[in-house]
Amino acid sequence: MNPERHARTLALLRRFYGYSSFRPGQAEIIDAVASGRDAVVLMPTGGGKSLCYQLPALLGEGLCIVISPLIALMDDQVTALLANGIPAAAIHSNRPEAETREALEHARMGRVKLLYTSPERFVADMDKWARWLPIHLIAIDEAHCISQWGHDFRPVYTELSGIKRMMPDIPVIALTATADRLTRDDIEQQLALRDPFRWTGSFDRPNISIEVWPDPGKARRIARVRELVEKYPDDSGIVYCLSRSKAENMTRALRLSGIKAACYHAGMPAGAREEAQRAFINGDVSVVCATVAFGMGIDKSNIRWVVHNNMPANIESYYQEIGRAGRDGLPAEAVMFHSVGDAIALRRFIDESDSARRGINTEKLARMQAFADAAVCRRRMLLSYFNEEKTHDCGNCDVCRSAPERFDGSTVVQKALSAVLRTDCSVGAYMLRDILRGAQRHDIRSRGFDRIRTFGAGADMSAAEWNHYISQMIQLGLLDVAYDDGNRLRPTPFGLRVLRGEEQVMLARYDDRKPARDSRRKETPAPTSTTEALLTRLKAVRRAEAARIKMPPYLIFSDASLKDMALKRPRTLEEFREVSGAGEVKTARFGPLFLRAIAEFG
Repeated sequence: MNPERHARTLALLRRFYGYSSFRPGQAEIIDAVASGRDAVVLMPTGGGKSLCYQLPALLGEGLCIVISPLIALMDDQVTALLANGIPAAAIHSNRPEAETREALEHARMGRVKLLYTSPERFVADMDKWARWLPIHLIAIDEAHCISQWGHDFRPVYTELSGIKRMMPDIPVIALTATADRLTRDDIEQQLALRDPFRWTGSFDRPNISIEVWPDPGKARRIARVRELVEKYPDDSGIVYCLSRSKAENMTRALRLSGIKAACYHAGMPAGAREEAQRAFINGDVSVVCATVAFGMGIDKSNIRWVVHNNMPANIESYYQEIGRAGRDGLPAEAVMFHSVGDAIALRRFIDESDSARRGINTEKLARMQAFADAAVCRRRMLLSYFNEEKTHDCGNCDVCRSAPERFDGSTVVQKALSAVLRTDCSVGAYMLRDILRGAQRHDIRSRGFDRIRTFGAGADMSAAEWNHYISQMIQLGLLDVAYDDGNRLRPTPFGLRVLRGEEQVMLARYDDRKPARDSRRKETPAPTSTTEALLTRLKAVRRAEAARIKMPPYLIFSDASLKDMALKRPRTLEEFREVSGAGEVKTARFGPLFLRAIAEFG
């Protein structure tokens, strides 16, 4: 890392963003991109991806083009940058042509450091912009959209492959919050990146509590949402629904319960969608009930909870959607309800979809169902899906809080992994199960698998038991599923260590009875400490100021900044600068208002 550049970067971080240190990986990524290298960055939602291109943009002499798929994301980012004193602009279909011409002219003259645009607009104007604008960096957000393996593939993204042909010397940074191993590799290949700097941050979001429930009925679902609204009265939440009608029905039910709720889905008029989103961002409603059309690019930091009223189609979507809660690092909750009907509806969507992706989407749905039915730590399952190893339970999910009976499953795992290796890693989960049970299937005999040493080694267990344990092995990261190779199973490094007897693994014992789950929640006591009372007061001040200047409250200061403010209780502007997130411009603009509120509080 270049020491001089690192010192300059830290100074910019302090001046514009109000932070004194980087999150893991940010400094290394910024240094690599600022030195001219391409980069592929995988960071969870709320992990600080934006800084990884915004600071190199400030360090460089020219313009950074940011390619983003949604207008809401562009406008949100530009508003946040301007609030921090950083010159930025966005070009999209909702902007008048005169504003677009003005933004481009300012970018050409060096008055704009970051210019946000859609992939469609960039592809259409790439040749002209390459010759006319002083571009020194291109950032591609939501880069998983370029990959056929990604959960949100968008054909227009593939046209971004022309960037390196047209601008071979311009560094490109591709960023995403949700990409498995296949998708990460495909992003790099599709964009023709040259020896890129690669950073895969931890997917672990320990501040988010996870719980999953079999369908408890409509009344219980609504009651659970009401509990969350009452628990976080000054904050917001999202209820994701499988269809437009379900989103509308949930909105009506919540409104009848006295909750300020808005509906959002693709079938609504554009003006109604924009109004719902604006009400949610500004805090005028506490809940938005939406299909997956909502949320990408919503940078609202005080979303305290996300409820999935139905099971998502894949783990990538689930992880991305729950990641919209707790972006500020404070405690948040993710609740999912699921039913057989969800699985049937999702399978029907897949069967009616593009046949080229049907196989992989079916397997991804199976992994989502396994997550919903899991008897092991749910966070370990999420992390292993993204090829991140975690060897201990999280203690912050419903399974950990009501743990099933465990036993040393090393011998069970060793039998299964040995069988996988003896078949040259050429079988899927069901054939592995039948090999272990000694099933006399024709395809097993024709491939000679009835002659391997582990054939029948698990005949003492039923098919249901082996399904249960093989599923856990995948969930815990002992086995990996090769989606691009017929869904064949392959041992992971963790699995091989268990096979060699170097590590022990605990499994949840199979039980054919459905456990009774207590869905009752303890009442959360009202805040009593003076710090919490001051925090409540500062939130009210923020809300009033946001309404006055017509700015989303979280763009003034995040909840995390307000909490730090309540703890430090600054008395002067100099002391206020020490508050996390209080940069130079925000201190000058908002510092006196909040200092006065703190002084009046006593």
